[in-house]
Amino acid sequence: MKNPKTMSRITGTAALAVTALCLAACAGMTQQEKNTAIGAGVGAIGGSILTGGSTAGTLGGAAVGGVIGHEVDKKK
Repeated sequence: MKNPKTMSRITGTAALAVTALCLAACAGMTQQEKNTAIGAGVGAIGGSILTGGSTAGTLGGAAVGGVIGHEVDKKK
């Protein structure tokens, strides 16, 4: 089994790399698309934390967050 500090460092580095790639991918998106992506990401993190890392919780949080992000600042 690996050292917990090493695993934490690897996880942090991977999260940073994914964040950088996502930000680069958002360059050509509309504001509503960006809000949807941000909502899905935040929802996935929240769902994962609230359910102890379960896959269903993460996916459910991403879905709910994406819908909320999509509806934020929507023109009436």
